[in-house]
Amino acid sequence: MEDVFERERGRMFGIAYRMLGTVTDAEEVLQDAWLRWQGVDHATVANPTGFLVKTVTNLCLNQLTSARARRETYLGEWLPEPVLTGRPGPLDVVAEREEVSYALLTVLERLTPPERAAYVLREAFGYSHREVAELIGTTEVNARQLHARARKHVAAEDTRNQPVDRKHWQTLVNRFLAAAHQGDLAGLTELLAADVVSRSDGGGKVNAARNPITGAERVARYLLGALTKFGADVELTFAEANGEPVLLATDPTGVRAVCFITFTDDRITALDLAMNPDKLRSVEAHLAHDPTHP
Repeated sequence: MEDVFERERGRMFGIAYRMLGTVTDAEEVLQDAWLRWQGVDHATVANPTGFLVKTVTNLCLNQLTSARARRETYLGEWLPEPVLTGRPGPLDVVAEREEVSYALLTVLERLTPPERAAYVLREAFGYSHREVAELIGTTEVNARQLHARARKHVAAEDTRNQPVDRKHWQTLVNRFLAAAHQGDLAGLTELLAADVVSRSDGGGKVNAARNPITGAERVARYLLGALTKFGADVELTFAEANGEPVLLATDPTGVRAVCFITFTDDRITALDLAMNPDKLRSVEAHLAHDPTHP
C-alpha cells in the first residue's frame, strides 16, 4: 500500500498546495497524511485514493482555520509561495510540476476554507459535486453552492489569469528595467498603469513595504528607491514560476525575490514580490538541483 501513497503523492500535493498556498504547509500535510495512512488497516480501505484525498482535504481545512488566525498577525502583505517550473529539478520534488497560476492562488486566499476546497477539487481535479460533498463532509446541494460562490468570486477577481506572450512580456520587462536602472522616473511611470498595485511579502524578515502601494508615480518612486538601496549586488534573471514568466532576483547570499509582473495593454498593472526567505526555500532547493544555474 506504500505504492498507493507514492502514486497519489502528486495529486495530494496539488490539492494541498492550492488549498494552503505554500509548499512548506503542503509538505507538512502530506507528512501527516502519511502517518494516518500508516495507522489504518489497509485491508479495510475499499478506496485508497478516496481515503487519501479525503484525509489531505480535511487536514487542509483544519490548517486553513489556524492559518487564518496566524495571518491576522502576519507582518505586511501575505502572498502565496512561488514554485519554480519549466526547468530541471530534484526528481523527488513534486512541486516542480505545479503550474497553478499565482494570481489564482492569491484570489483563492479570499475564499472561505469550504469554498476553497470545493473550488480546488471541482476545477483543478474534476471531482463531481457529489464527490466533493463526500470529501469535505457536506451535502451535494451545499457543495454545489460552495463551488458556485467560489467560481463567481474567482471570475470577478482573477482578471490577471490570461495567457502570456512570453517574448512580448520579456521585451516589456526589459524596457521597464532599463528605465529603472537609468533612474528615469518619467519613463518608468509611463510603463505603469494609473491604477497599478505593488505588493511585497517580506513577512517582517526582510525590508519590504508593509502595505500595497498604488498609483503609477508612487510605485515608480518606490521601485527606484528600492533599486538604489538594494540593487547594487542583485542580479535579475528571467525564469518561470507557477507556469508563468517571472524575474528572479539573486545576490551572493542566494535568492532575494521572485517577481511576478502583470501587463495589460503593454502597461504594468500589478507587481507581486515574494521576498519572505521562508517562502523562497523551495526555490533555493530547486536551483541547487538545476545544472543550468550557476
